[in-house]
Amino acid sequence: MIRAERAALVLLAAGRSRRFGDADKLTMPWRGRPLGLHAVAALAAVPFAARIAVVADTALDFADHGYRIVTNDDPAAGMGRSLRLGVAAAMHGDPDAVIVALADMPRITATQIHRLLDHADGDTALVASSDGVTPCPPALFGREHFAALRAAAGDRGARDLIRRGHHVVAPSAELIDIDTPEDLDRLIHG
Repeated sequence: MIRAERAALVLLAAGRSRRFGDADKLTMPWRGRPLGLHAVAALAAVPFAARIAVVADTALDFADHGYRIVTNDDPAAGMGRSLRLGVAAAMHGDPDAVIVALADMPRITATQIHRLLDHADGDTALVASSDGVTPCPPALFGREHFAALRAAAGDRGARDLIRRGHHVVAPSAELIDIDTPEDLDRLIHG
């Protein structure tokens, strides 16, 4: 088990949202707050060693919620670039692990983060969430994987890496990822 106090949270919030259209999907309202702040609220009580938000051009103020801001000046380079920037920032605090979460996953829970931490076993830990079929974020990476994360490229991010890890099943409703206006509509009306 890795304690939350020894893990850094890297929240990826710099996606270009091409499939969402021209709107900043993270600012779209859902249940009284912007979509991108639901993950922030859900994870607020987890005592992470550090909280880092990798952003591009969102209007949301993650710093106001205790996050160190890292700007991805080239979001077109894909999720891999955001991942590299976030992990590099996290490494300054010498964490035992990095937990990567996505700001467009509004239903993630602190319980799932604690499950990942409970299944983490030292520097080699590699633990991802799963709906029982497909592994996905949030995911935890022990320090042995930091170099691989810092080499991530393109839109694949760490997908190949998390496929090899331990998978902790969560209800599929908790792992919904909002990529399109239709996804948001299903979330609102579902």
